[in-house]
Amino acid sequence: MRKRFYDLSQPVYHNCPGWPTYEMTKVTYEANYTNNGFNAERINMNAHTGTHVDAPFHFFPDGKTVDEIPVEDWQGEAVIVDLRGKLECAQGIHSENLQEYDDLIREESIVLLNTGWGQKRKAWDTEYCRDWPYITGELAEYFTKKRIKGCGIDCLSIGGWHEGTGRPCHEILLGNGIWALEELLFPDELMDYKVCDFCAYPIKLQGFSGAPARAVASVVAVE
Repeated sequence: MRKRFYDLSQPVYHNCPGWPTYEMTKVTYEANYTNNGFNAERINMNAHTGTHVDAPFHFFPDGKTVDEIPVEDWQGEAVIVDLRGKLECAQGIHSENLQEYDDLIREESIVLLNTGWGQKRKAWDTEYCRDWPYITGELAEYFTKKRIKGCGIDCLSIGGWHEGTGRPCHEILLGNGIWALEELLFPDELMDYKVCDFCAYPIKLQGFSGAPARAVASVVAVE
């Protein structure tokens, strides 16, 4: 038996896609090899850019910040939910959409939602930056009852862009200590599996409501 590892992270680069109302990511160079004999880069970006986590402090002034969440909480067994081709633009995701995965989702699970939107990031069009599918309040309540530890999605946010769709899932999940992970990218090969080992360790940014993370799934290779 051998393990196979998959990177579920979106790249961060100069002017990369991000939240529509935020300043674009800027990359500059403090030094370069030609002039200085070494390379050193500077990045100016919102902490909620690229693949990143949301901590409770994102929506709750007295909630835990990224650095206050125990490091072991950012890893565990994950259920991979394949929703590709099953969702319309700006459609809310409900518990009925996850019916076939119900027995797999247990206490302390991490739930990863593959809507197919992660593949649309390069286009950076209305479909990706405003009309992504989102977790409804009803699904957030379902996750809370299941007592999962975290959930992730391959969209700009777990909540929607349009009025009334963004806050409910954030408030329910983060209010119950369930962290969120946004802007994932699922490799097609990983979709042969429904369960994997998973980790998404954020940068230890003190007092922050979110932070970039490297999201990695591992499975026992099917020979």
